[in-house]
Formats: sequence, C-alpha cells, structure tokens
Amino acid sequence: MKTLAPLLLFVGTLAAFATPAAAHIACDGDYQIVEGNEIATPYCSDRTLARVARERGARVTGREVRSNPAIKDDLCRFVGDDPRLTTECAGDNDAD
Repeated sequence: MKTLAPLLLFVGTLAAFATPAAAHIACDGDYQIVEGNEIATPYCSDRTLARVARERGARVTGREVRSNPAIKDDLCRFVGDDPRLTTECAGDNDAD
C-alpha cells in the first residue's frame, strides 16, 4: 500500500493541472475581464448575442456565432433592435 501512495499523489497532481478552469474566459456583458480590467472582445460580444437570441427563442451557442458569420448575420436580423446589443449588430442595423 505504501508504494501506491506516491503514484496516487502523482496522478492527483496531474488531474489538478488538467482542469479547464484556468482557461475559462470571464465576461461581463461584452467585456472580457483580464487581470481585473474590462476589455471589449469579439468572444464576449458573440456570447452576448447568442444569449439574447436564446432568450428570444433561438437555439444557438456562442461557439456557433463565433465560428459562422452567417449565423451571426441571421441572429442580428432575428433580434432586431434589442437595446442590449449596441455593438454586436451595429453594422447590420446601419444598412436599414
């Protein structure tokens, strides 16, 4: 049993470093929190667009919005002039 303890400790240490928590991106609306500062990023902006669209009945994720510009365009037309989306769809709404 004593020979197993160092192996379990090693495996436990590896598991602790393998968690995705360190890679998590924290957003406050359209702003990403980086070292305590708010920075406007497309990641957080797309996440906001997906959240607002889901609240209106769309079935979409932030990853889908980020990976497919056509989905973003469709969602901007779908949500219209929602005041929570001041920058996400600005280019789309200007053409009207």
